[in-house]
Amino acid sequence: MKKLSARRRHPLAAVVVLLLALAATGGLYAAFAPAGKAQADETAQSLAIEEGQKLYSVGCASCHGTGGEGSTDGPSLVGVGSAAVDFQVSTGRMPAQQPGAQVPKKPNIYTQAQIDQLAAYIASLGAGPITPTEEQYDPKGANVARGGDLFRNNCAQCHNFTGEGGALTDGKYAPNLHDVSPKHIYEAMLTGPQNMPAFPDTTLPEQEKKDIIAYLQAVNSSEAESPGGLKLGGLGPVSEGLFGWIFGLGSLIAVAVWVAAHTAKAKNS
Repeated sequence: MKKLSARRRHPLAAVVVLLLALAATGGLYAAFAPAGKAQADETAQSLAIEEGQKLYSVGCASCHGTGGEGSTDGPSLVGVGSAAVDFQVSTGRMPAQQPGAQVPKKPNIYTQAQIDQLAAYIASLGAGPITPTEEQYDPKGANVARGGDLFRNNCAQCHNFTGEGGALTDGKYAPNLHDVSPKHIYEAMLTGPQNMPAFPDTTLPEQEKKDIIAYLQAVNSSEAESPGGLKLGGLGPVSEGLFGWIFGLGSLIAVAVWVAAHTAKAKNS
């Protein structure tokens, strides 16, 4: 008893007891909690990839290759990430109905669960942009004014000043951004679908993406008003100037011709 009491009074006794307690706690946690959860997550992910591969074989492999390596009819999907799959399939652009200069948006043919499975399989082929969470693309509290500046500097050249869309070269076009969900706008900026350049977080941080989404929602809401009257397609000052030049100057010319004609007629009479 005296030896045990002496050991308890040893300066390192408390440290040894603490280390033993931590080791026991860590061992019990590793034995019961994470192993089961990790195994369950791994199993669920494996099942999603397996189901996604089945869906891919039926709806995508004919163009993108049996292993996503690509072909003459479709690009490689290795490294595009789950965000690109979610965007393309959720908007109905993929699977494509027919080849062309650009694949248009159409009603999708998959449920969200099937889209997630497809995304899991494509993501397993190579690392790429991950499908964003609601917290990432929710524009609540974002800076609309800064979003307008960012949109005009980076996006208006193709999508016009309020996201009305516009024509590009070789039969391509920038789509109208009205009624596009915040999630899909975020994914488009993240992945750069079709003719659009990609804006990863290193180029356009998450908060700036939210600002752009907030701006588009503000200018395209049912309550938004055009301070100049008719918005003329939202093309900016060029369209207003063209309208004034053609119709304003045209009206003046018409009046001048009318006055000249009536003046000549009066003189002849």
